[in-house]
Amino acid sequence: MFCRNFRNFQNVQPCLVSRSSNGAKPKAVTSVNCFHNRSNPSTSLPVRQTTLHRHTPPAVRGIANSAFRYQESESSVSPSSAASSVSRVTASPVGFAKNLCLGKFNKDDAFPFPEITMEQFDHLNQMCDPIEKYFNEEVDSTAIDVNAKIDEKTLQGLKDLGLFGQQVPEDYGGLGLSNTEFARLAEITAQDGAIAVTLAAHQSIGFKGLLIAGTEEQKAKYLPKLATGELVAAFCLTEPSSGSDAASIRTKATLSPDGKHYLLNGGKIWISNGGIADVFTVFARTEVVDEQGETKDKITAFFVERNFGGITNGKPEDKLGIRGSNTCEVYFDNTPVPLENIIGEVGGGFKMAMNILNSGRFSMGSSGAGMLKKLIGMTTEHASQRKQFDTKLKEFGMIQEKVGRMTMSAYAMESMAYLTAGLLDRPGTPDCSVEAAMVKIFSSEGGWVCVSEALQILGGLGYMKDYPYERYLRDSRILLIFEGTNEILRLYVALTCLQHAGKELGAMVKKLQNPVANPGFAFKMLTGRFLGRLGLKSSGNVKLQHNDGGVHPSLETSGKQLAQCVTSFQQVVEGILSKYKKDVVKEQLILKRVADILIDLYGMTAVLSRASRAKTVGLRNCDHDVLIATTFVNEAEKRIAQNIYDIGLAPSLNNDASIMRIAEEVFDNHGYKASHPLTKEF
Repeated sequence: MFCRNFRNFQNVQPCLVSRSSNGAKPKAVTSVNCFHNRSNPSTSLPVRQTTLHRHTPPAVRGIANSAFRYQESESSVSPSSAASSVSRVTASPVGFAKNLCLGKFNKDDAFPFPEITMEQFDHLNQMCDPIEKYFNEEVDSTAIDVNAKIDEKTLQGLKDLGLFGQQVPEDYGGLGLSNTEFARLAEITAQDGAIAVTLAAHQSIGFKGLLIAGTEEQKAKYLPKLATGELVAAFCLTEPSSGSDAASIRTKATLSPDGKHYLLNGGKIWISNGGIADVFTVFARTEVVDEQGETKDKITAFFVERNFGGITNGKPEDKLGIRGSNTCEVYFDNTPVPLENIIGEVGGGFKMAMNILNSGRFSMGSSGAGMLKKLIGMTTEHASQRKQFDTKLKEFGMIQEKVGRMTMSAYAMESMAYLTAGLLDRPGTPDCSVEAAMVKIFSSEGGWVCVSEALQILGGLGYMKDYPYERYLRDSRILLIFEGTNEILRLYVALTCLQHAGKELGAMVKKLQNPVANPGFAFKMLTGRFLGRLGLKSSGNVKLQHNDGGVHPSLETSGKQLAQCVTSFQQVVEGILSKYKKDVVKEQLILKRVADILIDLYGMTAVLSRASRAKTVGLRNCDHDVLIATTFVNEAEKRIAQNIYDIGLAPSLNNDASIMRIAEEVFDNHGYKASHPLTKEF
């Protein structure tokens, strides 16, 4: 089987510590887990559009280049400037996921699982307690949903708790949270989707540009008022003609005759906080003269005050979910923006936009987990009391399956989120944009499925507005769309990692493309892989045993499964590059499977690292962690095997070609094409 699949390829594959000045590593005994509720080559891929195959369809070229632009922006994504946490290990020069494509497993990125000190733990709990109390006792989520508005009293309460300045440095009046601490608070604020989106639109993207690239003057002027909520921020990127293709925006900023300001003209759509914001991060096209003296249109980021004038907004959108958040169109009509309000460099706006979006996606994992853990508590309470056929619901196998899978999803979400947060909190310039995107994809899709399953357990009750399940269902649907649709992010994850692998594996892939000229090399590669499939050869260079700094002994089997999956994936990547070369940018179903494999590998890594830590330090319920982790790994291994199998058979032998042909015929027919089942031939 393996040999046949390989021929198919050929023919056509950290640790957070206290904010001490000396940077000394804390003793293990002082570290605790704060993440539980205390209550119980030549083939290198193209970087720019001009290098794509000339026969590549324009739409494919656009999507591919959009994904590559994401990749080009990632190198400057920095850890939170608000936090001064010191890490035991500095940021790796190459992202964890990129290395997986090469069969490399950087244990220092994943083991041991990120920790915080007891001091940080106590401080975080002191911060969380009043926020949890506020959400449980003061926030009326039903009223917010029905009225499609967050009332002023609730907003003021959020501001008083400091939630509008979570990652603003303390020197500017904010809480100065690290990414890990920010993720923990996101678990709580996710209890109300509208509030979570309002806070995220304000700080995760609204003024994040100031934290990443703002001047000291800009920070001193705006951050103190942004931290208190006196100023509310919004992020203005999307336009009617540019959704996922952010580089195609048309809003224009023209330099004034006196050269002192830009005049901003254009419109933005679907802007969260658009109707209530006092300041906006706006992206617009500006004329830039390059080194050759040619004038080109490039995107620039501006920090715009509503008080500058010429800013209007439309009425709030009537949305399916997150109804209490303010979403509307925003228009700019000759809005004067001083030169000192440019964020970063003139012409550097696209890169800035991608950096802002890349830096915040990881928290969707902790937000989703926080929401799911609350729903798990509610549904298990119901299933423990409700009887049918004289049997409690909790005793039925299909109910148990739902609760079990919901629990695994929540566990994996928060494991991936906090592992990524730990990587982001390392000193240096962490390369974590791919990891953050994977967390977003996994958590948004897992949250959507699990909320639906929670509603299903309630049956008819879950469908009624008297219960919060239907609201959670409506609220969670947006997660698959905003901050980059999951389809675009899958392309980004896959193409970014394949591009890295292509650069590193160029010479080897060339030899694989011409096995006749390189028979010894091809024979060695095939033999090694065949023996690996038979279990007669070790899993490459991936060593995850406990003595090698890997998994706990109780998870040794799962560690071997992960190691084998990483090695198998490396072989698949080599086959893809050999088979498709640069045309891989057109193979979206292949890329989707590559992304899904990477997501599963990252999820396996996160749960094994977390469960290993739980077992090693003897956390309460650590055996439960081990049970969840081993079960997740077993299921992820099956999904990876299926994706590898389908990649080897693509496109003709795995239904890909047939599915695309069905779609093409429906598109040509402008709708459903099959005859009605009652139709007779006359």
